[in-house]
Amino acid sequence: MKTFSMTDVGKIRQINQDYIFTSENPIGRLPNLFIVADGMGGHNAGDFASRYTVESVVNAIKNSNKTEKVAIIREAIEETNRKLIEKASEDTLLTGMGTTIVLCTVEGDEACVANVGDSRLYLLGDRIKQVTKDHSLVEEMVRMGELEPENARIHPNKNIITRAIGAVDEVAVDFFTLPLHEGNRILLCSDGLTNMVEDDEIQMIVDRQQDLVDGVQQLIACANRNGGKDNIAVILIEPFDDEVKKC
Repeated sequence: MKTFSMTDVGKIRQINQDYIFTSENPIGRLPNLFIVADGMGGHNAGDFASRYTVESVVNAIKNSNKTEKVAIIREAIEETNRKLIEKASEDTLLTGMGTTIVLCTVEGDEACVANVGDSRLYLLGDRIKQVTKDHSLVEEMVRMGELEPENARIHPNKNIITRAIGAVDEVAVDFFTLPLHEGNRILLCSDGLTNMVEDDEIQMIVDRQQDLVDGVQQLIACANRNGGKDNIAVILIEPFDDEVKKC
């Protein structure tokens, strides 16, 4: 497995509220772990929320006694959600904070994916496919037929999310099982990338680069050239050929 990751504050924001974690080595009973979190909240609350959430999820996974991947991840996210709400109740500067989270773990020819919010995971191959579903107001409008998909990206309420870690007592987590094939790449990112760069351009940029480092750096550079209106977080994963199915 090859991986590379970066975050960037962007061109407008003063504080980077995105936070990432990557480990190609086992974390608890998971064979590896990759996480992107995009915090929200005034002052340093968003920064705290994303960092605390990632660190808490990683620690919970390390200490989990469960054996099944979904159960391990679900327990870790639910426990972290409770802890983040408690933190917010203890400090008025943290009131209203929250964060998205998207994570995956890869084993053989399959990835286990989880998300809350609008940070995304894509599968890149012959074409780009968004695996996760945004928990956002505009995505709900698209699903209900009230908004055309091509208008969702530029809608003024694009950044309003309908689920977040730290928002409500019981957090709903979406899970996906992702089959992998030779030549696939996995992209985890915050909306600082996807609001600035179209999906087809993401695919084209990654395909043009000779390695993952260049791919991640060029994605961030493109987001900044297009305005860099938010923090940008990118993780790119390339499983080894002998670990995935032949096409």
